[in-house]
Amino acid sequence: MIYLDHAASTPVRREVLEAMWPYLTGEFGNPSSHHTVGESALATLSDARASIAAHLGVRPAELILTSGGTESDNLAVKGITLASVRGRHVITSAIEHEAILESIEYLERHHGATSTILPVNEEGLVSPVDLAAAIRDDTALVSIQHANNEIGTVQDVAALAAVTKDAGVPFHTDAVQSAGWLPLADLGVDALSLAGHKLGTPKGIGLLYVRAGVPIEPLLHGGGQERGRRSGTENVAAAVGLSTALSLVRGSPLAQRDELIDGVLAAVPSAFLTGSRTDRLPNHASFCFPGTSGEAVLLELERHGIVCSSGSACAAGSDEASHVLVALGIAPEVAQTAVRFTLDSTTTSDEVSEVVERVADAVETVRAIGG
Repeated sequence: MIYLDHAASTPVRREVLEAMWPYLTGEFGNPSSHHTVGESALATLSDARASIAAHLGVRPAELILTSGGTESDNLAVKGITLASVRGRHVITSAIEHEAILESIEYLERHHGATSTILPVNEEGLVSPVDLAAAIRDDTALVSIQHANNEIGTVQDVAALAAVTKDAGVPFHTDAVQSAGWLPLADLGVDALSLAGHKLGTPKGIGLLYVRAGVPIEPLLHGGGQERGRRSGTENVAAAVGLSTALSLVRGSPLAQRDELIDGVLAAVPSAFLTGSRTDRLPNHASFCFPGTSGEAVLLELERHGIVCSSGSACAAGSDEASHVLVALGIAPEVAQTAVRFTLDSTTTSDEVSEVVERVADAVETVRAIGG
């Protein structure tokens, strides 16, 4: 099998499992317990938090450990907006993850919030000029992804965050896809989400960085863990796994990504790349194949041992065209022909060559049977 759906989830890395193992077995204490077993767990958790903070260039107290990217996004959007003294106006882009868009919709339905959805250009990029024009006196938060999960486009987050800093508005970025591939330490953001299972940890661990001084209302109440911002017994083993995953160096599959893009566009002349060719994640290649069905192409590829996706794993099975591709100006019927390939540092050029050949065959086969 050639697995090219790392944007959905990555295999758990052996080094991560080995680091976690002691805290899944003998070192099982609750960090909130006031005895030697609990104090040992708390010390381990503190060490893991400090390691994660050092990687991100932030302070340990600014990190909130969560269950993953979706919870982190929800906490950022709802928590910062509800705690804001400016108002309840939220700005985001038309291509955000559903965790952002649906959190904003929730605030609109139940808390009287309003929102501005910024357009993107044909490559999926947000204009700083458009962002500056959208900021109001009651704007509580701006949330714009660092890198898009469906098209791989990387925003100039530092430039966008500079706009909101001048206006005194907190800026949140969903860095779930970019973590491990792009530097995160100097983005200038006030809040940042990431998920461990995109980096080689088991599913169920993530974090939200919130800059000191930015008020945030908790979503989970109870024992007051995470400095009162996210109650619930901390997952010590998963925190150790996340700190280990962030410390591991990943080789860049940039050359293999470019081989895949060039190969597919040459082998299937009617295909086109979605997202930016230059401002793009180093492991991401996504295409539309007009005249086909993306799902049918996926099934044909999987029949030959190649696993990829049609876009966001969170929207798998939906009959609707991707809101991300439609926002780029792609017709809904063409958007439904999308296929996404996301590589890992272990992906080889030989595998890429096989994938290109199989993609060409799959598209031809699907077209021959009427899409």
